Amino acid sequence: MLKDRSILPRLDHLVTFQVAAELESFAATAKEMNVTEPAISRKMQLLEQHYDCALFVRGHRSVKLTEHGRKLLNGINPALRRIAQVSQEMLIDLQLSTVRMSATNSAASLWLMPRLRKFRQSNRNIAISLVSSDIDSECLAADIDLAILRGDSKNEWPGFHVDLLFGETVFPVCAPSYLSNNPTLSELTSLPDHALIDVDNVHAEWLNWKSWMAHLGFDPDQVAPSTYVNTYPLGIQAAVDGLGVALGWGHLVDRHLQSGTLVRPLESVQVRTNSGYYLLRREGINSTPEHDVVANWLLQESAARKRYKVD
Repeated sequence: MLKDRSILPRLDHLVTFQVAAELESFAATAKEMNVTEPAISRKMQLLEQHYDCALFVRGHRSVKLTEHGRKLLNGINPALRRIAQVSQEMLIDLQLSTVRMSATNSAASLWLMPRLRKFRQSNRNIAISLVSSDIDSECLAADIDLAILRGDSKNEWPGFHVDLLFGETVFPVCAPSYLSNNPTLSELTSLPDHALIDVDNVHAEWLNWKSWMAHLGFDPDQVAPSTYVNTYPLGIQAAVDGLGVALGWGHLVDRHLQSGTLVRPLESVQVRTNSGYYLLRREGINSTPEHDVVANWLLQESAARKRYKVD
């Protein structure tokens, strides 16, 4: 650490001196640095006062370096070039890098988005560009760096490195107000009598109320949902708003369960499938440090997830 900083002149005076020495004109220096000529002249006077010597021989329309001025210029040139080089390297290192991600509508809205603010606070130089779609081909477009998709096994996506983020555990959820107004909901056999919210999804493998009840041995023909939506996040919002009972996917609804905006009226009743949500990275493509940061963050979030009991 420099103990006596008083021996150093101001950096902007040295930069101005370097420009003036190269252009040999205070007027040209003023134009180059977008300031007035008197301002340039004043800075050079202060620099000469600092060293207590003349740095320029002033002519009518030009200036020339004195011997002291040339010595100063030869000394500061390498230092200023090094400062400029370090500054450029830092700006490049800190330049905002974009990682393009994709995810299903449910994973993007309910699992990923609530976590992005915290990630952004710790990674200011990484921008996340997110595509939300339930069409797999859109999520796996050539310009996508990382994708979160639902599937039955890691082998569904040849050509990708695949990691499981979380499995699929499905159970009824509703708003606390709906449960308090419908106390019979605590009994499984009463479910068909309640306002059920279903998702009319193009993915037939998704559980709906009929298939979920069939897993538990009930006659699916007894189930008649009263509200249909076309995306899962809309179904969850409908449940939060008290419209009825929705099927809650573990991990996708954890935030609502923790905050109390949703509750599980049948705490021990759930269906566990062989499906799950996976993180996909295309093989054969060099990964950037930013890609690795985002992927490792997602895997850390996965490792910290709540575990649902498998019956």
